[in-house]
Amino acid sequence: MINAIKLLEKVVLIIIALATIIAIGYEIGKMYSESRVELADLLLLFIYLEVIQMIREYWTLNRIRISIPLFIAITAIARLIILQGKQMDPSMLLYEGGAILLIAISVLILKARKIKMFADSDE
Repeated sequence: MINAIKLLEKVVLIIIALATIIAIGYEIGKMYSESRVELADLLLLFIYLEVIQMIREYWTLNRIRISIPLFIAITAIARLIILQGKQMDPSMLLYEGGAILLIAISVLILKARKIKMFADSDE
């Protein structure tokens, strides 16, 4: 049963990797056909790269560091802000900027756990 679950995980990872590669190709094709590269397009490509990194890490280590999805969230919110442009409500910009700040603080807290000063005294 465990081997079947591990096999299913690998199959799903392959499907996710293929879908990500197709999405990257589609995005590059769109940029080429429009003869224009915008910041939102580049951020989307970075999101795809982070997804590939998550796939690679889960494939090799069978775990994912929590910081990777947090970085994806920061990039996705930044892309959302850029896509909304000037027509968005200014209060939404504050909320989205606050979300980025909270996620960045959570990444710092996760990184601070590894600093010896913050480690448990039993270790």
